[in-house]
Parts: sequence; C-alpha cells; structure tokens
Amino acid sequence: MIMTKNTRRSFAKLSSARGGTAEPPPKAPEANLGQRKSVAAKLGQAPAAKPRKRAATPEAGAASKAILPAAKRPAKPARRSARGSAAPTPPLRPWTVAEIREAFVRFRNANPEPKGELEHLNPYTLLVAVVLSAQATDAGVNKATRALFAVADTPARMLALGEEKVRDHIKTIGLYRNKARNIIALSEKLLADFNGEVPRSRAGIESLPGAGRKTANVVLNMAFGEHTMAVDTHVFRVGNRTGMAPGKTPLEVELGLERVIPDEFMLHAHHWLILHGRYTCLARSPRCAVCLINDLCRWPEKTI
Repeated sequence: MIMTKNTRRSFAKLSSARGGTAEPPPKAPEANLGQRKSVAAKLGQAPAAKPRKRAATPEAGAASKAILPAAKRPAKPARRSARGSAAPTPPLRPWTVAEIREAFVRFRNANPEPKGELEHLNPYTLLVAVVLSAQATDAGVNKATRALFAVADTPARMLALGEEKVRDHIKTIGLYRNKARNIIALSEKLLADFNGEVPRSRAGIESLPGAGRKTANVVLNMAFGEHTMAVDTHVFRVGNRTGMAPGKTPLEVELGLERVIPDEFMLHAHHWLILHGRYTCLARSPRCAVCLINDLCRWPEKTI
C-alpha cells in the first residue's frame, strides 16, 4: 500500500499515542497508473508494474467458448462457360450428310491433290519419317532425314549405317536415342519377317518397333492408297471442335470420321483435315474469318 506523506504522519502519531503498532488504514481504491507514477516519483521509488492478466488455461479457454455446430460449406458454383453461362454446354448438333459432303467439296476445290509434308523416297523411308515425327514437327524431321535418306533408303543400308550414325543424323529430333534404336530394330524385323518390304496390312505395320495405329494409317494411305484416317493432334481438334466427329480418344474420332465421310473423299480426307487444323483451325487462335467451312462448323466460340 502506498501512503501519502500526510497519511504517514497521522499514522505515526496514532501509533505513538497507543504505544504500539496501529492497524494500517483501510486500503484505498487503487490509483490509476498515472497516479502511481506520481506518488512513486515523490517517494523516489520505481512505479509499481501494472499487474499482468493471468493467462487462461486451455481448459478455461475451451469452457469459455460456446460449442457451435459446424457451418455448412456453401455449394460450389457451377462452372461457367466462356460465354458466362452456368448451364452445362449442350452437345453439338450433328452434321447432316449434305453438310459433310459440302465441306469436303470445298476442301477438294481449294486443294484437289493435297500432299503430306513429310519428305520420303519410298514406302520404307516414309515409314521411318512417320516414326520420327512422333512429338516432332514435319519440318524438323525433314531437316534431319534429307542427309539420312541420301545414304540409307532401305532396311539393309540402314543396318549397315548402324545405330550410332543414325543417332548422329537425327539428334536434332526429340527422343532421338530411342527413335534411332527403333529404326534399327524395325529394319531388322522388316528383313527377317517381311523380306525387306513394308507390309501392306495394319497388323503387319503395327508389329514393327516404334509403329502404332497412326503410323500404320499414314503409311497405308500415302504409300498404298488405302482409305484410312490417321488422327493426329490436328485432326483430333478439328473433329471435336467442328462437331463433325466428336470423340474422347483418337480412335473414337477416327471411327467417327470414317463413318460420316463419303468414300469418294476418303483418299485425301486426312490430309485435308490435317492441313485445315495446322493452318486454319489453330489450337489457340483459330482463323475462323478465313475458314472454308465456318458456316457449317458447330463450334459456339467462332470468331466471326
């Protein structure tokens, strides 16, 4: 207890009068911090520290909090389309037979004899070029194969060249080590099982190392004139975006296109669609304004 000077004098007189120690006066209300500092300064003492609040124990904290039921998380809003609609995108209206025919008539009139862009000398070099084109551009493959095919245009010559030199020729192409290994292996298999000739069947081509369904379709179409549909990333995009043959996998798109395209267009159909996807129906910025079939296309985001 802090007593003022006058209080101490009164207390001392009372104590001496009674001949003993007197009871201290009742405790006065606690002064605020400013008053305590003033009194302490007069007495030459340090001001008493402000009492700290006792930290609440975990039990006390838990008891002080009301137990509330967990609030329900708000439902996630429906995903909006590019046009801002929360409703799911309806399926595209199928093309009619007349519309399919009209589209390919336009393609044929614009480019009567479309050609693949992979350079090759014969069915074997075409097969090698297609195997090399996986995850690579046609231009990049052509740059590497011009010198390669000049010295190795048959399975026997490719084996004589050897894997190491093949690798040196194609080292500018992605996955070139594995592709060089496949080229040597498929050349060996062609000599062992097919008398050095590229087989004219899908099963035969797909049995070769590094060759899959798309490779078989390209070789059968370009080398042997078969009515096959090779679905690469461009054809897959065109088939789905236009609504001509939507599908979740390349095989679904392939079968869908074969089902709707008239036979008279099938020889060049995959070239028309590849070129259309590569130069007009681009992945990020489709050139809808110059598209030959923009009035037939079902894509709801056409930029025209």
